[in-house]
Amino acid sequence: MIAGVGTTWYTWLEQGRDVRPSVDVLSALCQALRLDSAEQRHLFTLAGRQQPEQRRIVRGKVEGPLLHMLQSLVLQPAYVVGPRWDVLAWNDAAVAIFGDYGLLEGDARNIIHGVFTDPHRRHLLVNWEQLARATLAAFRAESAKYVGDPDFERLIALMMRTSPEFREWWPQRDVVHRLSGLKHLRHPIAGPMTFEHMSLSIDDGSDMRLIVYTPLAEQNSIAKLQKLLDGQPAERRSA
Repeated sequence: MIAGVGTTWYTWLEQGRDVRPSVDVLSALCQALRLDSAEQRHLFTLAGRQQPEQRRIVRGKVEGPLLHMLQSLVLQPAYVVGPRWDVLAWNDAAVAIFGDYGLLEGDARNIIHGVFTDPHRRHLLVNWEQLARATLAAFRAESAKYVGDPDFERLIALMMRTSPEFREWWPQRDVVHRLSGLKHLRHPIAGPMTFEHMSLSIDDGSDMRLIVYTPLAEQNSIAKLQKLLDGQPAERRSA
């Protein structure tokens, strides 16, 4: 009665008959049964339906186990980003390569903002234009489910005002899946370095991702990263 469906039809659904409930009916059942996010995903999976896309950002919290794993990646720069690609947590190796995210506030701690407006990041990335275009296309693909979200719209408006390249490329509507592969860097202290990077989804419904960079033997990147870490202040290494 709360879900607005007939008793007979609901009984058939519980019996597993082929009644093919619509997305609207499944959503009504989720509300009536007060299902949490995991239970809702399970119900839609069982019904063979695509769950309605979220319209608002779910604020993810980086829990202790994920933070512990992040810090255990001693020789792998890594950070956690939210659905809008804001950097939520990072390890010491990420500070050594990309700079201290703790010194940044608000939109400045966003990956898209950094790629397009930070001179340090532009110098750091070899083949900046190619990587920036690919990063923007991946961001557009992942942001589709948040169309109309005020935080996304505000970030996009800010980038349109502050970055000529973003202003030119965003209307082109290129989309790609988030990229993994090699990334060549031009570190201001260590010099040329090569990393293999990968994006890992955090399976808690928050759309958070763990981004990990693994230094390769190419260009002596592993030894260079170790030297950078050894040169960090003791309070940074033990944080």
